Amino acid sequence: MAAPRNLTPKDEEKAEMDSPAAKKLKSERYPLSRWGLAVALGSFLVFSAALYCIYSKMLASHFKNIKLPRSLTDLRMLKNHLGSYAKGHPAQFILGYCSTYIFMQTFMIPGTVFLSLLAGALFGVVKGLVLVVFNATAGATTCFFLSKLIGRPLVCWMWPEKLKLFQSQVAKQREKLLNYMIFLRITPTLPNIFINLASPIVDVPFHVFLSATLIGLVPSSYIMVRAGLALGDLKSVKDLYDFKTLTVLFFIGSLSVLPILLKRKRTYQ
Repeated sequence: MAAPRNLTPKDEEKAEMDSPAAKKLKSERYPLSRWGLAVALGSFLVFSAALYCIYSKMLASHFKNIKLPRSLTDLRMLKNHLGSYAKGHPAQFILGYCSTYIFMQTFMIPGTVFLSLLAGALFGVVKGLVLVVFNATAGATTCFFLSKLIGRPLVCWMWPEKLKLFQSQVAKQREKLLNYMIFLRITPTLPNIFINLASPIVDVPFHVFLSATLIGLVPSSYIMVRAGLALGDLKSVKDLYDFKTLTVLFFIGSLSVLPILLKRKRTYQ
């Protein structure tokens, strides 16, 4: 029997780093691999470069004063500043607006609620609603595919228990999955960011995800666009989702799962 080889401190350190426990700890600290991080960073840089090219085409006097609104005060200033530009250069403004919204939705950057309010303030209910629903759906779609590519370790790291619950519910509602996904989109049961990231991981088909997003975002988008018309009277973003509004959203959402409940009732009878 061969005598055990003496390990140097360097070898011992390497063996310890390669142990299963060390690898698990490393994955908990850094959920994305180098390849995943490279894809995420590369996508972010490509989107950022495209966004900069779009904004650089705008008039210099308007471009230098543009910033993402972080409060209602910022939003009112932005509305006053961009109102004349939106009327004089509608195509360029809509291109910049859509690109910004999709960029923020794709990379989970907070603030799309302010852009939804801005759409109502500048374009009214009908045009504003079309813009918001289109951009929110497009941004959710790009987020879906990005998560499908590299999102699994990130979602498992951020929301492990919520992901398990979502996966079990999707499996239970597989026959009426579209109704269930519409319900989630309409109601604030789960954050939209989580739904965008987790859906490809729990095997929600893309056509179901797309249809549910397109339909389910209409009620909440309508509320925000309508609120944008009275931007001067709005005191806080929290006022958008008071008890009455939440009750209406849950009522509308319950209509989408009504076929599921009726089917279960017939089964038990």
